[in-house]
Amino acid sequence: MPLDRRARRLLDMLAASGGTAPETPAARRTALEALAQMADEADVDGVSSRDVVFEAGQAAIAFRIHSPDSAAGALPALIYFHGGGWVAGGLDTHAGVSARLAAASGVRIISIDYRLAPEHPFPTGLEDCLAAARAVISDAARFGVDAARIAVGGDSAGGGLAAAVARELGAGTVALQLLICPILDVARTGGSRATFGEDHFISRAAFARDLADYLGSGDPGDPRVSPLKARSFDGLPPAIIHTAEFDPFLDEGEAYARALRSAGVDCETTRHAGMIHYFYALARAIPYARDAATLIGGQLRRALS
Repeated sequence: MPLDRRARRLLDMLAASGGTAPETPAARRTALEALAQMADEADVDGVSSRDVVFEAGQAAIAFRIHSPDSAAGALPALIYFHGGGWVAGGLDTHAGVSARLAAASGVRIISIDYRLAPEHPFPTGLEDCLAAARAVISDAARFGVDAARIAVGGDSAGGGLAAAVARELGAGTVALQLLICPILDVARTGGSRATFGEDHFISRAAFARDLADYLGSGDPGDPRVSPLKARSFDGLPPAIIHTAEFDPFLDEGEAYARALRSAGVDCETTRHAGMIHYFYALARAIPYARDAATLIGGQLRRALS
């Protein structure tokens, strides 16, 4: 399909404003926060939210719990790790997508405010995500969660973090991994990386800066950074993977799905025609984000029923 006209309009607007490739982490954060305020919806009917703080060693990790108003008691849960290239994003920038998923699924969405690079380079963010997941799993009643029905998920860089957490905890602990336009092979070149690496929301230069800030001296082939580089995919939790047709990270999301299936892991995939990276979090600018949330929410409900 051709690029969605609303996505094209948004890309043109971002290009005209010079906001497609901020050169510093501070500018990246400001730009993403401004985009969320302009192009997404923070409040969703039928969903209430509350913040809690979890102490993990010397760090205090904030959680935002999005709950369907009609639900009561112990619910299935999705522990959600936001995107933002490891250096930006947070509970506010992803409040809309988290709330839409809660409304569509009937599942508690527990969004995690892990620490960001470059102040906290790899593996700090991943360690925060693991600590948060373990906290929810080990004290499920505190969060109103059914411990037998806990998924991990995320988008973009957060999708890669979710895949790494799912690998660390395993299928016996995690019921599902939900990955939305995930980054799963950070050093990948060619294919969709080359085709959509300019003028499609994330530029190659911006991605390289984010990765350098996050990875430092780390190995890009480390499966904790690039889950697609793992030697084996046996025993991983079932997966739901969503990709976008005009996304630089399209190929690696679909390659990960093939790797899971080859290892005998159940995997459901959807490619969103005409869409760009991050479309799912831009409901005002790209109304199809609401349709996608309905689809993903239904899949999540069925998978955790």
